[in-house]
Amino acid sequence: MQPSDEDHNEARTSQDVGLKEPTVDDGSAMWRIARDSQTLDLNSSYAYVLWARDFAATSVIATVGGQPAGFLTGYVRPDEPTTLMVWQVAVDAAFRGRRLAARMLDHVVASVPRCTHVETTITADNAASIALFTSFAQARGASVERTPLFTEDILGGGHDTEHLFRIGPVATAA
Repeated sequence: MQPSDEDHNEARTSQDVGLKEPTVDDGSAMWRIARDSQTLDLNSSYAYVLWARDFAATSVIATVGGQPAGFLTGYVRPDEPTTLMVWQVAVDAAFRGRRLAARMLDHVVASVPRCTHVETTITADNAASIALFTSFAQARGASVERTPLFTEDILGGGHDTEHLFRIGPVATAA
């Protein structure tokens, strides 16, 4: 039986995917991917370069065929050293549909020592992020607590409420 183009593309995609800690040289690509997502709150390019320098151990950049394809930024909460706070996740439109966001999330959680909980904030209209984190929790048999964290009156400027998704305890992926 001859493999289909879809089978070939999936095999090529899986082989070509790289996951690594970002460096300052990746900051501009992270900024571009965030800008082009049209979903994330865009920060300055300086913020992404700084993030890549100071929080590289709790962040990841995905590459496909050597090209930046996505990123995830996070940090360990200072008051809860077993909790990873995921700040932003984005995948370049050209590379969507390849489970890169899920791979990046799995990669970062596995790299954080003693990680028992994952937190993120998501607006109610961000179906892709809700699906990503809900699926992540289900794969680990973890519960998901959802509560408003930063409301419109706190955020101002017409920003929708950011709901805290607290997932845990998390087990290693099956």
